[in-house]
Amino acid sequence: MVFTRLRIRSRNVPFRILKKNVAERGYTLIELLIVTGIFVIVSGVVLANNARFGGMITLENFAYDVALSIRQAQVYSIAVQRVGSNDYGSAYGMHFDIGSSATYELFADTVTVNGLYDPGELLQVTNMNGGYRVSSLCVRASGAATETCGLSRLDVTFKRPEPDAYIRSDGVTTLHEAGRVVVISPRGETADIVIESTGQISIQ
Repeated sequence: MVFTRLRIRSRNVPFRILKKNVAERGYTLIELLIVTGIFVIVSGVVLANNARFGGMITLENFAYDVALSIRQAQVYSIAVQRVGSNDYGSAYGMHFDIGSSATYELFADTVTVNGLYDPGELLQVTNMNGGYRVSSLCVRASGAATETCGLSRLDVTFKRPEPDAYIRSDGVTTLHEAGRVVVISPRGETADIVIESTGQISIQ
């Protein structure tokens, strides 16, 4: 008899009360785990892409710093920057060496006037910080369609009154049509500084 009464009472419970109880039940543990997992995956993808993007921006800024250093040698030459007490006619240049890939040198071609960096011609050394370094040096000969890479050194000089670049490699005075300096980040990403014989300097 008691069982029958309970069953009857449950049948007489208003529908809106049952609906309210179901709505206030909340989330199950499985639902919370699924939502948390999706959030973690999305956050991981966003953070990974953000770190990679930030690394590429830093590398590009570093490549522009190297290009500006080369441009500085060009400006010194065109602006007739004095070397020593009364030398206004010397060429200025930038020297890159794979043997010291974390530095590059601004020099004045005064000791041995050959368009190459020689002892005693150093003006300024720039250190590459943060694990950045030169990973490769390349040149393209006049009339050639392809580059020659794997060079040990690259010298780029400028001499007034023209802004033209005189590009030489491996300590040889032969001139080239273009030169390329490849810089690499600690993450392995690379950027190119391209110097044309016309004096144009670009980042790729």
